[in-house]
Amino acid sequence: MQIDPPEDIELELVESTADVDPGTAQMPLPPGAALEFAFAGVLWYWRGPAPYHFITVPPDAARAIHAIATAVTYGWGMIPAEVRIGASTWTTALWSKDGGYVIPIKDRYRKAERLVLGDMADVQLVVQR
Repeated sequence: MQIDPPEDIELELVESTADVDPGTAQMPLPPGAALEFAFAGVLWYWRGPAPYHFITVPPDAARAIHAIATAVTYGWGMIPAEVRIGASTWTTALWSKDGGYVIPIKDRYRKAERLVLGDMADVQLVVQR
């Protein structure tokens, strides 16, 4: 399965996918393999029952994550991930939203990086099995 990311996103599959059947919708992710992404995203706020700040994963990266979702999810569409913004690094789970994924940004990290609504943040995201 060929994925051509836009020029402003870095996509790297750490393990080989030589044994992937290109006719399948889902792509297996070998144990220990990871997808790594680097992109800039805007911080936004959702006031829902559990208020949180988020950054949306770009569509091309979301499609790549969706292709391996069944291999990495621990249920309810949650995708475990490691996130780095500035000097802050933490583990979290990507939330499925509107056919893509969003990264919840805890106040602890948002404040440490001095991010406010509408700020553009450089994100490094790792999804691994």
